[in-house]
Amino acid sequence: MNIVPRRFFLEDLFDDFDDMNVKPVNMKCDIYEKDGNYCIEMDLPGYDKKDIDINFDNKYLTITASKEEEEKDEEKNYIRRERSYGSYKRQFFLGDINEEEIKAEFNNGILKVVVPKKEVVDTKKKIEID
Repeated sequence: MNIVPRRFFLEDLFDDFDDMNVKPVNMKCDIYEKDGNYCIEMDLPGYDKKDIDINFDNKYLTITASKEEEEKDEEKNYIRRERSYGSYKRQFFLGDINEEEIKAEFNNGILKVVVPKKEVVDTKKKIEID
């Protein structure tokens, strides 16, 4: 029997993070419609504009963010390294849109993509029976 609580020792301080074994979902976003546009706002903290690629192909908008691992500083004695590196990708099916008018901006770690929707033309026609 141990009368001292496990979390009493300083060496156990970082064990609170052990419950985070699930890989965090990166590239969280909000998607909404406004003024005839689809709008995507995506959190990409820690990325630079040069790290992000946006492509539209075959009705899919693909956003890719890549970050290379920093050189390890041999003078640092890491206790834990949790910042992630690598490449992340999200795809969104948008259907028929005005792909020539897609606009994107990146400011303070937030990527905003505005995708103009094509105007839906009602092609339905009532046919009279003779």
